[in-house]
Amino acid sequence: MRNLPFLLLLVFILCHFSFLSAQKKLLSLEEIYNGTFHVEGLDKLQSLKNGEQYTVLGMDRATATSSIQKYDYETQKKLETIVSSSSEVPFFTSYKFSEDETKVLLATAIEPIFRRSTLGIFYVYDLRSNKISAVSSSKIQEPSLSPDGSRVAYVKNNNIFVWDIATDHTRQLTWDGEINKIINGVTDWVYEEEFAFVRAFEWNADGSKLAFIRFDETKVPEFSMDVYGSNLYHTQTIFKYPKAGEVNSKVSLHIVDMETYQVSPINLDDPYYIPRIKWTKDPNLLSVQTLNRHQNKLRLYAVDARDNTSSILLEETDDAYVDITDDLTFLADGSFIWTSEKDGYKHIYLYDEVGKLLNQVTKGPWEVTNYYGYDQNKDLIYYQSTENGSINRDIYSIRGNGKNKRRLTTKVGQNTADFSADFTYFINAYSSATNPPEYTLHSARTGKKVKDILVNRKLLSKLDHYRIHPKEFSTITIHGNELNMWMIKPLDFDETKKYPLFMTQYSGPGSQQVSNSWMGANDYWFQMLANEGYIVVCVDGRGTGYKGAKFKKMTYRELGKYEVEDQIASAKKLSELPYIDESRTGIWGWSYGGFMSTNCILKGNDTFEMAIAVAPVTSWRFYDSIYTERFMRTPQENPGGYDENSPLNYPELLRGKYLLVHGSGDDNVHVQNTMRMVDALIQANKQFDWAIYPDKNHSISGGNTRLHLYTKMTNFIKENL
Repeated sequence: MRNLPFLLLLVFILCHFSFLSAQKKLLSLEEIYNGTFHVEGLDKLQSLKNGEQYTVLGMDRATATSSIQKYDYETQKKLETIVSSSSEVPFFTSYKFSEDETKVLLATAIEPIFRRSTLGIFYVYDLRSNKISAVSSSKIQEPSLSPDGSRVAYVKNNNIFVWDIATDHTRQLTWDGEINKIINGVTDWVYEEEFAFVRAFEWNADGSKLAFIRFDETKVPEFSMDVYGSNLYHTQTIFKYPKAGEVNSKVSLHIVDMETYQVSPINLDDPYYIPRIKWTKDPNLLSVQTLNRHQNKLRLYAVDARDNTSSILLEETDDAYVDITDDLTFLADGSFIWTSEKDGYKHIYLYDEVGKLLNQVTKGPWEVTNYYGYDQNKDLIYYQSTENGSINRDIYSIRGNGKNKRRLTTKVGQNTADFSADFTYFINAYSSATNPPEYTLHSARTGKKVKDILVNRKLLSKLDHYRIHPKEFSTITIHGNELNMWMIKPLDFDETKKYPLFMTQYSGPGSQQVSNSWMGANDYWFQMLANEGYIVVCVDGRGTGYKGAKFKKMTYRELGKYEVEDQIASAKKLSELPYIDESRTGIWGWSYGGFMSTNCILKGNDTFEMAIAVAPVTSWRFYDSIYTERFMRTPQENPGGYDENSPLNYPELLRGKYLLVHGSGDDNVHVQNTMRMVDALIQANKQFDWAIYPDKNHSISGGNTRLHLYTKMTNFIKENL
């Protein structure tokens, strides 16, 4: 009887908790997609060269005003507004300083072309005279200020132009640009998508030279896409798109002498791809990276702009493929820092000016995930890595000889850094699965926190009123591998009950979905589904990233084999849990994830009762050359790898409920993939559900589109799982 007060107290606490849980609000799709859970951040942060101040972009879309605000690192006080939108310059959405910080380039009226490419009207603001000038009266691409701020180079109608600010004179540098034939200075579609850059020209250190890549896409097959719009007759968008095994653009490198305007071709031994160009600190030395078609041989060239000769600095080969990154820094003496997977994990290496390896800076069974830079005065390299577990990220410093490594961040989760120009400070953006992004100022030498900058307290306070159950991180042993996993259970989870299992994944090569990071829109959706009584699980199978090259590259030549096996095996193993209803298992995915979910409900028809595929690849024969051949080689070389894992070849295996969704304006994964899948299922006399979103691209967004799509998917899950 002496324990009775304690028992009564325990009952009271449990009842009180249940009451509070019952009072909390349920998430709604409308709130998820109307900005209710907006995360505040530091937009377009740029460190000034003095190392003492930085700038951010201030935007108020409600009033259509924008400005560049300058702050002091140490005090965190706002020092001034550098420029604001006004009658002279419209609302701008990004900015870029010249190297000498005398001028700033402002982007307005931005119009998207593809994923990364845009057109816009640009202005130059002179910080000394306060004068604002338009670069061009019409929309242009990828303008770039010369280092001394005297000129702006840009691309218009596939040709390169240079505008002299002082004289207001524009000179055309190339003349052969033509839509769907010749491109100068910006990338073609497949380079933009798969090598992740658009501007294909670069100023040298003193503005005396301009290097650019020329794309001859004359022989690349055309892809046409119907645009329905609102007119009586629909139109077509036609662009060059090299599918796997087809002809790619022929690329060449050129250097313009900005005194004589002479354009000179550079001999690089006829490269198949030129995925990166970058000038060194020496204005006469240009670095160029080239790849063969199989993407398993990378060369780093040094080009001498005085006589336009080239030499090989280093060469990397791999049995599968070599990844392209921006992790290249040239030091004052010509030596350079580089990252590579050649020891089985991505690490930092130091080479001398002729490409001789000096030493491997970082080592261990973990990955360098971001290279931030090198402080030559203190001989310190700054980087981000997975040393604290593959689902986490931390910031480190280390000497060039690989010694005196220091962990600069302390909180477990995702830590990213933005360093001051002189490496005195860094702004740490931290988040985790339970903590929205917060920004703090730290000493780059010790990592010690100096000041708080921004904490998303409003969002935390708002979420306190909702039913949220944190992700539970763990691993699951599948086919001898410890796979990363998270699980979301209903807030009122009862282990004596049976719950349907809903699996989400992406699974593409080098990707990661199981990450100790803050919630995106899909995570709120998963929370909503958990509140509806589903257990939501994500498993990163073989082929995903940040666990070493062997784990990532084991899917080489067989996309969709091992990844599918892992998802099916994971679903079966999870179904053995006492609280999982093995007769109610679903899977969902977008893009590569849609390819996976489609394969899973077919090859795993005894495991999955439901699947949703959004914008899926259904045959890698339909996808672009660079991505597909990197992982599969060409269809001519590897027909079995392409066909044995294509769901088009076994639609008769469908037993469960299947929803197929695509945007008709998807320039990336063409709607052809879905149309061919639809036809295959029809011919196999299999019933399914499907939806096409007119003129929507790969993101299937705009207006109420996302809300409609997620409402459709939610209803499908409720009706069929």
